[in-house]
Order: sequence, then structure tokens, then C-alpha cells
Amino acid sequence: MSDPASTTASTTVDSAADTAEDVVESRPVRILGRIGLVAYGAVNLVIASLAAQVAFGDAERADKTGALATVAETGVGRVALWLAVVGLAALVLWTLAEVVFGHRRLPTKRRVLRSAIDLVEAGIFATLAVSAAKIASGGSSQGSVLTTVLRWPGGQWLVGAAGVGVAVLAGFAVWRGLRGGFRRDLDLSRCGPRLGRLGVLAGHIGWVALGCAYLTAGVLTVRAAVRFDPAQPVGLDAGVRTLGAQPYGPALLLVLAAGLAVFGLYCLFDARCRKK
Repeated sequence: MSDPASTTASTTVDSAADTAEDVVESRPVRILGRIGLVAYGAVNLVIASLAAQVAFGDAERADKTGALATVAETGVGRVALWLAVVGLAALVLWTLAEVVFGHRRLPTKRRVLRSAIDLVEAGIFATLAVSAAKIASGGSSQGSVLTTVLRWPGGQWLVGAAGVGVAVLAGFAVWRGLRGGFRRDLDLSRCGPRLGRLGVLAGHIGWVALGCAYLTAGVLTVRAAVRFDPAQPVGLDAGVRTLGAQPYGPALLLVLAAGLAVFGLYCLFDARCRKK
């Protein structure tokens, strides 16, 4: 005979889970999530613009926080940043909902892989949301978390692991672009055939470009850990500047900037055609 108390508790948990799923799958959250995708695309377009400036000799602020600071230079820009914060927060919620509710019918190995990917993406969106909120509220974007961690006991290993993680994430982005794994998130029936073809092409190009950008950042992070040099610049901005300083750096940087711009456009397409 089943325990009535246990049955009641199980029913309560199931009811709470259903309520949570209804919230994260609601139309307002999905609309805000699409706004977050638009914001993410816009940030990558600004990064592409700043990377192109580095190629032409201006090495300032060629990263996400630099891009956000550029947007925040006007009053309208600050309002747009707060809107982006709300959208990115909803996008985090939407992505985490996929971890909890979206992969339950998949085989175990695929479910674990897809959930891990979603968690990484949620982390990226959350970091960007926090950066946008700090800058929109007038906070400073100066200082590197990795530089601080490197000074901790055992920080060398932590930073090295972070660099390897970024490199692995970069490899995944390239793989996703080459194999077209991003297509499973799209509902191409929501757009016309021509837009669909262009959007998918942008996804292939953009994901590969994003992976190449982060691969450089990951390598620099690992190098900083190996050399145990807290003064070593790390991150996407350092990667862009390092690439620009190479013999054929400016040309490569322009290609990378074009690829990141395509990825930004893909994010706008993703917001339009993401599955309901």
C-alpha cells in the first residue's frame, strides 16, 4: 500500500514542476527571450565593428564589455542596455528551462550533452546580462576576473582549466557551425524559403567565426596560467589584439570581424525563427 503522505508530496512536486514549466514556456517569457537574442546579436555586431577598428589601428574596447560601454555612451543606449538586461535574463531562464524540461525524451547520452550545452550558453548569457547591468548603472567594466583568480592559491590551475574550457567551447562552436547543429533550435516554417536559406548559411559561417574568436581567447588564457603571469592580457579583447598584431593580422581580423557580424545577424534570424 502506498504511503498517502508520500503520494501527496509527489503530487505537490509534480504540480510545482508543471507550474514552473508553464511559466518558462509562457508567451511573455518567450518574447523576452527573443529580445535577449536580438540583444546578443546586436552586441556581436558592435564587437565586429570594434574588431574592424582594431584591424585599422584602433586597439580599444574590442570585446563584449567594450561593446556594451560603447552602447552606453548615450541616454538612449542606456535604456537599450536595460532592455537587453531584461531580455538576456529571460533568455537565461528560457535556456535553463530547456535543461529541465526540453530534453526529457532524448536518450541519456544525448540528454546529458544537450543539457551541458544549454548550461554553457546560459552561463554566457548570464555573464553578458550582469556586465550590461553594471555598465548601464554606471559601474566600471575595468578589471579581469581571471587576473584576480590567478593570484589565488591554486589560481594557476583554475585559470588553466578555464582556458581549456573556453577552447573546448570554441571547438564546439566550430563543430556546431560545420555540422549545422544549430538547426535543431530553429523552426524554418516561421520564415520564407529564401530567408531560411540565408539564415542557415549565416549560422554556418557565424558559429565557425565565433569559435575561432574564442579559441584565440582560450589559448591566451592557458598561456597566462602556464607562465603564471597576472599581467598577461586574457579574454576576447586580448585575442583580437593579439591576432591584429600578427604579420597578416589586420587581414585576418577583418575576416573575423565579418564572421562575427554574420553571427550577429544570425542571432537576429534566430530570434525570428526560434522554435516556440
